[in-house]
Amino acid sequence: GKPPTYRQAIFDSLHQAMHEAFDVPKDNQFMTITEHQAADFRYGATYLGINRTDDIVMIQITANNTRTTEQKKQMFQRIAQLLGMNAGVRAEDVFVNLIEVDKANWSLGCGLAQYA
Repeated sequence: GKPPTYRQAIFDSLHQAMHEAFDVPKDNQFMTITEHQAADFRYGATYLGINRTDDIVMIQITANNTRTTEQKKQMFQRIAQLLGMNAGVRAEDVFVNLIEVDKANWSLGCGLAQYA
């Protein structure tokens, strides 16, 4: 149960990082937040030697498979920085998973494959 301002800070931070690192257009904002009760959530508190807390934020991004490894590293780092500054999330509690798809796998409305 985080306040709306916290959730909005997450949205804003994620989009800013994606805009800066991936050149995502300003109006390309399709995001959702889901909160889970403790009984419905599990994470590795010390996996890879990183000390996480119950305030972990798990982020999954689906994007075109057109970005370089350097762009991905830049985005991951920028997300952690911005979430720390704007939402007070510790860098250790920022978990990001990037799913890459072919550009033809998108329909953003009207039954069209806009990027194909």
